[in-house]
Amino acid sequence: MGSAKTFEQLDVWKAARELMKLVYEASLTPGFSEDPALKDQIRRASVSVMANIAEGFERGGDKEFLQFLAHAKGSCGEVRSHLAVALDLKLLSLERHAELEKKAVQTSRMLASLMNYLRSSKLRGSKFHRTILRP
Repeated sequence: MGSAKTFEQLDVWKAARELMKLVYEASLTPGFSEDPALKDQIRRASVSVMANIAEGFERGGDKEFLQFLAHAKGSCGEVRSHLAVALDLKLLSLERHAELEKKAVQTSRMLASLMNYLRSSKLRGSKFHRTILRP
């Protein structure tokens, strides 16, 4: 366990960044890239995961951070829902879908762990962010 002074140091943000890269790569494949609406939606959702973690961290307050982490977790669910659409429309192979789904679930679980930790922590405000333990 360690502490994070910036959102870029958070393991959950790093996982969200990896999810975003995997989503962007998958959305460039033939078929998927030809569905601009789905491609745009899943990309936005994956970027939203990262952005909400960063924005919440930078707010400096525990309640806001928890709210932004909840939004990030919701965006993970949105990514998974869009992945199901892509699978059903045969825009993704089963293997690629499984890889992306696994990363989205992992990121969502990391968010849930961090949220649970923060809810039980006595730390508040800016001090709260600098002493976040990795879930």
